[in-house]
Amino acid sequence: MTANADITGFSARKPADPVNLPAPPSSLRSFFLSGPAGRLEALLNEGRDSAPFVTLLCHPHPLGGGTMHNKVVYHAMKVFHGVGWPVLRFNFRGTGLSEGDHDGRAELDDVRAGLDWLSAEYRKPIIAAGFSFGAAMGLKAACSDSRVHGFAALGLPTHAQGRDYAYPFLTKCALPKLFLSGDQDQYAPVNQLRGVVAEAADPKRLELISGADHFFVGHLAAMQATLRQWLDDSFSPCTQI
Repeated sequence: MTANADITGFSARKPADPVNLPAPPSSLRSFFLSGPAGRLEALLNEGRDSAPFVTLLCHPHPLGGGTMHNKVVYHAMKVFHGVGWPVLRFNFRGTGLSEGDHDGRAELDDVRAGLDWLSAEYRKPIIAAGFSFGAAMGLKAACSDSRVHGFAALGLPTHAQGRDYAYPFLTKCALPKLFLSGDQDQYAPVNQLRGVVAEAADPKRLELISGADHFFVGHLAAMQATLRQWLDDSFSPCTQI
């Protein structure tokens, strides 16, 4: 990895005060969308009719208890929904009420099914995000899909269960990208994560929250504030409501 590559926006952030987000503009919708291994359980936080973007959020590893109700995913949803954008969450195959069985790789197609549903429903550009396993699956799908205009990778894993994870497709991924992790993330040692980000194509931003672990325990407000700042910097005035 190229250690001296430029990483725009790098910082180590301290915990912030809670974010005063606007009240969600509309209702929560529960339904099933069609996936490649059967129907996928989904939740849609409906947004404003005038929203310029829609959002897809992907949850962490099912075998570790990850679902679309995960705390990090939920708090990230509040940021996107807080600017009035519709936000789709879904359970990967074999999780919750979703049909099929966990695979570990085929979930990439579940992400694509979510993108297909959002695109057909709204016909608007998509800003996607994911946490942990969801960041890895979502980022790979997003980088090869012209409907996606940005991606926020929360807690992108680089080392887990004795295995290193690489993301070679990032060298050609020209989407605006946020890599947001805690500087104490047990699944993304800082030097490894900086190396992954260094090799990624621009535009990109790496943000580390000081003292936060993989799950942002005690630092969810700081995660929200950093995510919102990236949205404002990258997509303003589309975040102004």
